[in-house]
Amino acid sequence: MNTPTPVPSRFNAQRVEEPGGPLVAVELPMPALAEGQVLVRVLASGVNPLDLKIRAGQAAHARQPLPAVPGIDMAGVVARVGPGVTGWQVGDEVYAMAGGVGGLQGSLAEWMAVDARLLARRPRLLSVREAAALPLATITAWEGLVDRARVYAGQTVLVQGGAGGVGHVAVQLAVARGARVFATVAAEDFALVVGWGATPIDFRRPLDEAIARHTGGAGFDIVFDTVGGAVLDASFTAVRRDGGHVVSILGWGTHSLAPLSFRGATYSGVFTLQPLISGQGRERHAAILGQMAALADAGRLKPRLDARRFTLQNAAAAHDHLASGAARGKVVVEVA
Repeated sequence: MNTPTPVPSRFNAQRVEEPGGPLVAVELPMPALAEGQVLVRVLASGVNPLDLKIRAGQAAHARQPLPAVPGIDMAGVVARVGPGVTGWQVGDEVYAMAGGVGGLQGSLAEWMAVDARLLARRPRLLSVREAAALPLATITAWEGLVDRARVYAGQTVLVQGGAGGVGHVAVQLAVARGARVFATVAAEDFALVVGWGATPIDFRRPLDEAIARHTGGAGFDIVFDTVGGAVLDASFTAVRRDGGHVVSILGWGTHSLAPLSFRGATYSGVFTLQPLISGQGRERHAAILGQMAALADAGRLKPRLDARRFTLQNAAAAHDHLASGAARGKVVVEVA
């Protein structure tokens, strides 16, 4: 049996008190561990656009009542193991999509009580910052490309928004699985895409040009949309006839499926938050993170980090930086 690590009775966190309100520094009592939980000392917290939407009160689907500590992604160290937990020991380095939705405390805090089913071992070759940038993006990319589209070697895959948070992971995952990968990005990101082993496509140019150039007009076997809106509509006409598949992580709004029907293609959406909200299927998240950690340790996956660095004390600046649109890569807050 593991000896509990000494921990304080209270800890520092950042909390949103009301929709549209600022991040407020608070001191919270140390949570008691319920059955199946471990106590994690948070070292870094990844910042996602969803965190900003929750803070603004614009993410009803996340089911996160306020006041709440935001932060979905984290990397940290196991400090205590709760009742009924096996497979984890004090000192294990972990990463996870661990909270911040569904009434769960988020990772903009020094400590978290985490469902052990969500945890995976941190990739050995990645820093704490890099690991904290990955969970939501990697789980979403895997669920779209592997679980939904069943990507396999030799297929043509188009990633819409290929330099974004989920997009840049999807590009690397598809390449690692042997697909011929193309990504719509800005011209300044062409070199990044080439470095990942994919072919860049200028998102400002008509997509028909790329379809003709790269597929002979047939369309892509898989189109992975990370943008939504008009880009999702364009994806419906970019997919291959008779068996092509479109996946979107932002399938909100109203869209005509007629282009897909006429092409004999199919569509599926991804809702990565469901296991956190429902409590069901959380082991699947950990399994995906384990697979992605293996890719990272094999040199096949590297997160793109924004150059600016933030601490728990100035986490509000991290939110502002992401909201400004100036971030060039994933934004991470270093907690410890």
